[in-house]
Amino acid sequence: MLGLFSTLNLASRSLQAQMTGVEVAGQNLANVNTTGYSRQTVQITASPDANTPIGPEGTGADATSIQQAVDAILNGQIQSQNTTSGYWNGQQSALQDAQNALDEFLSGSSSTSSTSSTDSTDTTGTGLSSQLNSFFSAFSALASSNSYTNQQAAVTAAQSLATTFNNLGTQFGQVNTALNQSLTQDVSSANQLLTNIASLNQEISNSESSGNPNDLLDAREQDLENLSQLTNITTSTGTGGTVNVTIGGQTLVSGDTVSDTLQTYDPGNGNLLVQTASGGVNLTLTGGSMQGTIDARDGTLATLQNSVNTLASTVITQVNNVQNSGYNSTGGTGNTFFTGTNAATMAVNSALTGNPALIQISASATAGDDTSLALQISQLATATQSGLNNQTFNDSYDATVAGLGDALSNANNQVTDQTTVSNLLATQRSSISGVNVDEEMTNLMTYQRAYEASAQLVTTVNTMLGDTINMVSGSAA
Repeated sequence: MLGLFSTLNLASRSLQAQMTGVEVAGQNLANVNTTGYSRQTVQITASPDANTPIGPEGTGADATSIQQAVDAILNGQIQSQNTTSGYWNGQQSALQDAQNALDEFLSGSSSTSSTSSTDSTDTTGTGLSSQLNSFFSAFSALASSNSYTNQQAAVTAAQSLATTFNNLGTQFGQVNTALNQSLTQDVSSANQLLTNIASLNQEISNSESSGNPNDLLDAREQDLENLSQLTNITTSTGTGGTVNVTIGGQTLVSGDTVSDTLQTYDPGNGNLLVQTASGGVNLTLTGGSMQGTIDARDGTLATLQNSVNTLASTVITQVNNVQNSGYNSTGGTGNTFFTGTNAATMAVNSALTGNPALIQISASATAGDDTSLALQISQLATATQSGLNNQTFNDSYDATVAGLGDALSNANNQVTDQTTVSNLLATQRSSISGVNVDEEMTNLMTYQRAYEASAQLVTTVNTMLGDTINMVSGSAA
């Protein structure tokens, strides 16, 4: 038999085990609203039996460990999903910023909508489409009457068109700069997370043998998930509960050491990319907001910029081809109409802005009242251009603007879809790792009752010990 003292020890261990249960339940309840917290459970196991003359006899129970309710496979799925979501969020943000910056000049409005493509039919007088229409309309009027007023109006319309193209060229540069800055900020955030993960690895490794690292594990998982939103990561288990982190095939965190970090670099075209800081290895990223920003900048927005530049170049070339072949009202030649080669450099010849009468719209050096070339320029509005995929200027413009809108619409749809998937995974994890208040209150009451019963056992044994001592004392007397 155990005897009274062994039974008292049994009760003491039971009190300690049930108190641990109360503490864990309290910890869960305290963190019911803590982001990233994983529910903890105390493992209470029976103590080894003691051999007695009548057979093995139980010696109570001990709290042997505190475990997290964590599904490692599900956490990996969430990290992977974060990478996909981060990519489309990066695309959406980049395209939305571009639309907000460019829309005033593309369509003549300051649009904040991100749910549909920009429609050229909704343009106002300051948009590129309207400027094109005004330009060709001014030459149509000039073809009807070669008056100084109409000459001045044609030059003014050309200046407005060139200014709109110039503004677009400037805005493209500003958008690229902003996206490069966004990429640099993401790289900085990723480096901070890598440092945090390495530091947590060290703390977890130290706590594996001396304490409970569960809260540290939760913090590290949050950092890993935040990092996976920025870029695609691969993790592997290291020694002592540590996690190694690889990005683009390069191991950046090994145990408690940050073996390398990330930095941006210019490949020569001003559009920043990502490489390792110490090793100088150019990384091929496949997801996350970093790659989303890069793909939006070098894909949709680069195509948009090239299309606008091609449109400007074609307008310059076609108008100059007609105007430069003609004569002004006094039979003079030699004044090209547009200067420059693209949207950023397009301008009206300063000689014409100073004297609109120098416009060369006559096919004859002697027929001062001839305006046939002005008519040819106005007819360019409806002529298909081989340099624009056999589209008219306005058709090419419509396709260019629609390309941005379609890309943004697709990004919006992808973000919506990925948000749905992320919410489903979060709900699934919550059912496993989340704190259920009702469940924890039930556990708390269970541990409380068990504690009270163990305390009653202590009281009972204490009474029995007193009775035994009194019996011995009385017998001695």
